[in-house]
This record gives sequence, structure tokens and C-alpha cells, in this order.
Amino acid sequence: MEYIKAFLVGGGICVLVQLLLDHTKLLPGRVMVLLVVSGVILGALGVYGPLAKWAGCGATVPLSGFGWRLFDGVKKAVDQHGFLGLFEGGLKSCAVGISGALVFSYLAALIFNPKMKK
Repeated sequence: MEYIKAFLVGGGICVLVQLLLDHTKLLPGRVMVLLVVSGVILGALGVYGPLAKWAGCGATVPLSGFGWRLFDGVKKAVDQHGFLGLFEGGLKSCAVGISGALVFSYLAALIFNPKMKK
């Protein structure tokens, strides 16, 4: 049942993104930013946390889950450390994801020899 819930929620997010890309003039970078910001907003409204708990990786793996994780980290750090938590919480809660993206993108650049478009 876990896989079905994750598939339905993650697939639903992917369908919404594909509809945005197909039927609007939004560029992929702006859609990615929209996903992160929507995760932050839904986290602040208290909607994304229960969804992530129910759907598991279907809600935490997409970019909206990254935005929710950033919000959650900042919220916890502000509760513990006050104003300085604004600068600490997001990086602390997402350090593994950010580090993984950097390492794997570097490895991909080494393997595939990227070139600038002309």
C-alpha cells in the first residue's frame, strides 16, 4: 500500500508539472522554482507535513518536498536558536540533498564531457 500511495501522490505532482509545461509559457527553471516555493507555502499552511507522512517518498522526493524540508528545518531552528535559525535551519536540514546534487553533478561532468551550447 505504501508504494501505491507514493506512486499516486508523486505521479499527481508530475502530472501537474507536465500540464504546466505543456499548457503555459513557463520555462522549466521557473516551474522548478514554483515547486520549491509551493512546498514552502504548503508547509507553512500545515498541509505538506501530513501529506508527506501519508505518502512517504511520493511527496518528499519531488522539488516540492525539498521546499517543505527547507521550511521545516528553518522552523525548527528558529524555535531553538531564534533569529539566527533563519540562516542555519534550511542548510542543516537539506545538507545531504544539496551535497548529493553537487557530488553527482560533478561526477556526471567528469564522465560525459559537457559543452556549452552555441
